[in-house]
Amino acid sequence: MKKYLVLISFSFLFIFSSLAKHQNEPYEPNGWDKFLVKGSENYYKFQSELVEDKDVKKEIDNSQKTGLISYLLFEDDKIKIDEESLPNYIRSNNGIMPSHSVGKSLVSYVLGHAICEGYIDSIEVILDDWSVLDGTLYKGQKLIDILNMRAGDQKIIGERNFNSDNGIQDKTGKRKLNVNTFPIEEVMKLKTLQNSKKSKAVYNYNALATNLLMNYTIFKTGDDWEKLLHKVFNENVKVKDKVWFHKTVKTNYEKCKSFDKGDMNWYSNNCDVKPGKEVGRYSFYANRYDYLRIGKRVLDDWNNDTCVGKYLKTIYKQRINKNKKSYDGDRMGQFDVAMYTKKYGGQFHFDIIGLSKRKILGMSGFGGQNIVIDFDKGRIIVVHSLDRHYNWKKIVHKKLKQK
Repeated sequence: MKKYLVLISFSFLFIFSSLAKHQNEPYEPNGWDKFLVKGSENYYKFQSELVEDKDVKKEIDNSQKTGLISYLLFEDDKIKIDEESLPNYIRSNNGIMPSHSVGKSLVSYVLGHAICEGYIDSIEVILDDWSVLDGTLYKGQKLIDILNMRAGDQKIIGERNFNSDNGIQDKTGKRKLNVNTFPIEEVMKLKTLQNSKKSKAVYNYNALATNLLMNYTIFKTGDDWEKLLHKVFNENVKVKDKVWFHKTVKTNYEKCKSFDKGDMNWYSNNCDVKPGKEVGRYSFYANRYDYLRIGKRVLDDWNNDTCVGKYLKTIYKQRINKNKKSYDGDRMGQFDVAMYTKKYGGQFHFDIIGLSKRKILGMSGFGGQNIVIDFDKGRIIVVHSLDRHYNWKKIVHKKLKQK
């Protein structure tokens, strides 16, 4: 009974935590169909030179209050701080943790590889070759404007007007559906989007832009989509364990496709969605060290000026101002890299307050998930949290300021 109460408590944490604008989802790593990438036999092996950090340890030891369950700091080519207090339900799933909106940045990273492999010409391409966008405000826009969340879609979706990143709105301002749980083609056929017109191009953080990017990449890569994912995460990042992006359809979809005889009542209740191939969503799962491996590869791409590194530098140059009214954290005074940066580019957060002269890339997700990469110092911080009540300024911002 005690175990069930603990699980229920954690479920409530995920549903009601932190009042962040990034939207939450339940912990269900296996609840949706997947684009799965297997771990590499030649996975990247970290070296460690651990030091005990009292600030981080205090936050981890007090995880019931702070929500912090994992912290990694990498610099000088070694892991220097490694603290975790993973709940049993995560530990029993091989330590797999959701990225939440960090996955938005990972979609961009995959898109960068698609450009480098020649599937997409550049970030300046016009989105006029994908019929899914017909009749919507997104048709004919530049890829870079979608990457920068400035598609002029703020009257329909997004945090600028609706305090939600994933809910399509009707004319009354009420939510109609969560765009993360419907295939992109179905979303684009909504009356709200059909015959929609682009508004003023301003920064408007939302999930539909990212899912558009992911599914456009799927469209352009065709049968090579999963081959591309393998190249990114297995060959280049060299993850040790399985990682995946969720699809917008439940896991019973495969069962539905092969359904022949049996309970027709089950079929009618579970097999009403028959999507095509473009069913990607940015929800990404990996374990703590594989998130660090991703950060390490991004750092190497930038420093070694690889093709993907040049992609990252290009979107950095074309970053835009967020033009936020306040940088004082959320309504509960909590911070993370999304809230404490002034610029946004290519699905990444840039220009941390107090460190804007440094080239630092931030990825941010609901509840305090952060991957922060300081290209100038070669420093990476990876944070996972059930709830964003840890002292971000002390264990992230202060660490970034160190020489």
